[in-house]
Amino acid sequence: MINTTLKKVFGTRNERELKRMRKTVRRINALEASMQALSDDELAACTAALRERNAAGESLDALLPEAFAVVREASQRVLGMRHFDVQLIGGMALHEGKIAEMKTGEGKTLVATLPTYLNTLGGGSVHLITVNDYLASRDAQWMGPLYAFLGLTVGVVRSGQLPEQKRAAYASDVIYGTNNEFGFDYLRDNMAFTLEDKLQRDLSFAIVDEVDSILIDESRTPLIISGASEDSSQLYKQINALIPGLKREDEGQEGHFTVDEKQRQIELTEEGHEHVEQLLVDQGLLEEGESLYAATNLQLLHHVYSGLRAHVLFNRDVEYMVQDGQVILIDEHTGRTMPGRRLSEGLHQAIEAKEGVGIQSESQTLASTTFQNYFRLYDKLAGMTGTADTEAFEFRQIYGLEVIAIPTNKPMQRKDLNDLVYMTREEKFDAIVADVQSCMEQGAPVLVGTASVETSEELSARFRKSKIEHKVLNAKYHEQEAEIIAQAGRPGVVTIATNMAGRGTDIVLGGNLDAELAAMGDDISEEQRAAQTADWEERHRRVIEAGGLHILGTERHESRRIDNQLRGRAGRQGDPGLSRFYLSLEDSLMRIFASERVKNFMQALGMEKGEAIEHRMVSNAIEKAQRKVEGRNFDIRKQLLEYDDVANDQRQIIYGQRNELLGEADVSETITTIRRDVVNEAIDSYIPPMSVEEQWDIPGLERQLEAEFAITLPLQQWLEEDDKLHEEKIRDRICDAVQAAYDEKCELVGENMRRIEKQIMLQVLDTLWKEHLATMDHLRQGIHLRAYAQKNPKQEYKRESFALFETLLNNLKYEVIKFLSHVQVQNKDESALIDQKRREAAEREKLAFQHAAASALATETETAPSGPAGQSAAQVQPEPPQTFTREAPKVGRNDPCPCGSGKKYKQCHGAL
Repeated sequence: MINTTLKKVFGTRNERELKRMRKTVRRINALEASMQALSDDELAACTAALRERNAAGESLDALLPEAFAVVREASQRVLGMRHFDVQLIGGMALHEGKIAEMKTGEGKTLVATLPTYLNTLGGGSVHLITVNDYLASRDAQWMGPLYAFLGLTVGVVRSGQLPEQKRAAYASDVIYGTNNEFGFDYLRDNMAFTLEDKLQRDLSFAIVDEVDSILIDESRTPLIISGASEDSSQLYKQINALIPGLKREDEGQEGHFTVDEKQRQIELTEEGHEHVEQLLVDQGLLEEGESLYAATNLQLLHHVYSGLRAHVLFNRDVEYMVQDGQVILIDEHTGRTMPGRRLSEGLHQAIEAKEGVGIQSESQTLASTTFQNYFRLYDKLAGMTGTADTEAFEFRQIYGLEVIAIPTNKPMQRKDLNDLVYMTREEKFDAIVADVQSCMEQGAPVLVGTASVETSEELSARFRKSKIEHKVLNAKYHEQEAEIIAQAGRPGVVTIATNMAGRGTDIVLGGNLDAELAAMGDDISEEQRAAQTADWEERHRRVIEAGGLHILGTERHESRRIDNQLRGRAGRQGDPGLSRFYLSLEDSLMRIFASERVKNFMQALGMEKGEAIEHRMVSNAIEKAQRKVEGRNFDIRKQLLEYDDVANDQRQIIYGQRNELLGEADVSETITTIRRDVVNEAIDSYIPPMSVEEQWDIPGLERQLEAEFAITLPLQQWLEEDDKLHEEKIRDRICDAVQAAYDEKCELVGENMRRIEKQIMLQVLDTLWKEHLATMDHLRQGIHLRAYAQKNPKQEYKRESFALFETLLNNLKYEVIKFLSHVQVQNKDESALIDQKRREAAEREKLAFQHAAASALATETETAPSGPAGQSAAQVQPEPPQTFTREAPKVGRNDPCPCGSGKKYKQCHGAL
């Protein structure tokens, strides 16, 4: 009550921000006449003048009105587009590091030019981040002439570019690219051999287009650069052959496994465990009488669960498709295919075995980060989208970003009708076909949104049967995406689009005139141009009279935001439009969350076949179900971040040390310091501190020094010659001797030894970090079991990962000194040879650039775009399966757990 009263008096936070920004808009508008009076050269010269003022101490905030006025006038002259007042407000929100929520068709691409120009005046670069390569190239080409007029350089980073091309792009003032490419380049930079190999200059300011898609939808899964590991394709094939022999447990009917569709989890029943054990024995994968839960067989159990999930939870043409002998994932949010992305933890290989295609080997992590932690590295982050309000809490909590809803330039005229709910899927599709035919008769264009490739193809078959001409835009045909979307606004045109495919391209009522004129070529006459324009104006008028673009959704998405994005395709720039969702009780969201209640309600009404219900109670049930799913997904992303924050602290330390190393020409002082530490630690094992001579193990120390530091010292002789040689003195003599031997080696090699030291430190650091990441992965996968011992898994993960990191730092010192002590340099040019071999090894190593699934957190989350080097490693002939001999007694599922918790095994370490 009090909050409502305060809002009425003072307005909402959003209204107050807009009011503040409108004052600045008036200042920008006041400068318009003076800008119009400038010549082109004078207008372009404003950039240098503004840069000088910024260098002299004037802040970017103070320069904002003039800078925005310069961009607005330059845009009018170069592009023929003048920024509206609401676009100026959007530009201010972005400059302040906020998210500008702007509806479809409000010109987000043009809005970004304002803060981009302003923030380059300080000398830094601005990264403009889009969802795909097509949009990055399109926007750079479209806005490029404006930036060039203002004296700014523009670059585009794309997958598949050579390092030289990327380096040139990153040297620009304004850089367009995808979130994956920027993230992978950051990881690549932290695997670089020299400073010259690095690509990115700085991370000062990023503007993320479709910010909800990038920072929310894609943040559940980390970015991973990985290399191929051992091949186990034969095992996947053997496990896959067992799965058809397992039955699902249904109500009143016993089976081998149960399925929880809400959590997307599968569990073997008691009978299922015994049956699987027998099948594995028959296959020769398990010893007779051996438990599937024995420590040596946990990997085998993991393979069984992967196989079950592949068969039961992953459906062809819904979660993935098979194309050219490969399993290609389908993005649940956009419906696009994701070539190169792979599910982690063996799940992708299990699907490949299921589909009978070539099984690619699993991989080892070399570098990884999450989008949350990557984007938080930027000094300033901003974003644009048409739908951010539903996720405003998450944006603020995770990224510290405030959402500002920017008003539309013209009032919204789209009508959002209530959902129609049918009893069956068949009835729903019949109603959609009838509605589409009605729209076509009126001359209205129709966009039908589906949630999967499977649905889009089923609907397409029904349309063909009913002789409805249409275009299909789904994961299988996205090459024609821009072309289909460009003409989706023509009178009576029907387009089926999977989810939000085609996002980033506006549907213009009447068709896209610019695309039509471009298709006619550069040498068209004025008469042809005029005729084409007149034809478009007539089409535009007919569509307006028919009520604009009609959006028909075939089912609700898990997220309200995705539904709003589909609706947002209609009603751009004050155009009329209409949207409605058609649902059935057989839809996945309704079936899992809302079916019983709604079904009982519909039966109570005595509804007949073909009748639909349109009631607020149904809408409330759907929204409640969507909030549940959104809440679960938020928890998954938050949990991923909490665990990655631990790794991120370590990542920043390692990458910081690595960058310092790259920048140092001489690391000999560091080497000398850590050598003394390492030698002293080695001595401690044989001459304990504060000990007497009787406790010393001199022969053991002599052997250790020879093995670890390649030096032979007559310690026993020293003691015999000098009976006053106490602990501290002998330590000093050993350290001095080890140092003298190394100095002799340095003298032989000369200055090149400095280069060898640096290369070896980098090599050891990279190798240990790679091993540390693998260890952290294993720790993460099993840490949830600590909860059974009444321990907090997150606290345990922090504690153990810190101990692992301390071990890494200690091992780093030890391995570097051991390596340098043993290295034999034959000539002074050998350092160049070491460097060359290291680069050749890196070239040979097949790296996969994955946006990979953290399936310990989200059971089926997707993994990432493979870079140019992301092909599978050469197939290795599989070894015959090993038969393990059981040493420990078999643990039954109902026996006490061997860990000593007092629980049954199936409720403790057997609960996998």
